[in-house]
Amino acid sequence: MALTPTTRNTMLGTITSNVTHFSLHTADPGTAGTAEVTGSPYTREAASWAAASGGTAATSAEVVFDVPGSTTITHIGYWSASTAGTFYGSRSLDASQTYATTGTYTLASGNITESLT
Repeated sequence: MALTPTTRNTMLGTITSNVTHFSLHTADPGTAGTAEVTGSPYTREAASWAAASGGTAATSAEVVFDVPGSTTITHIGYWSASTAGTFYGSRSLDASQTYATTGTYTLASGNITESLT
């Protein structure tokens, strides 16, 4: 049975309404959200999603993380809260990013997309 576009959009809407924050990770976070970046000035950042369309949902605003020096990031995580909360999953970066000194990592608007086919 194939899902209709309306069904896929509804499912994605449910997922994105629960994923309210993004995190950065120094290794694959697995199923528990491990290896999250620590140290000042890092914090999880709020996620903003556009309405799903055509079975795809994308971020609707730029997301900027502060990354402590001596950190290499490899993954982005999906969370229900700015601290603690429920971990929903992750995706690897196209390429790891290493910060010798404190810097920023920016996700452009629309850079994170999730699809159901």
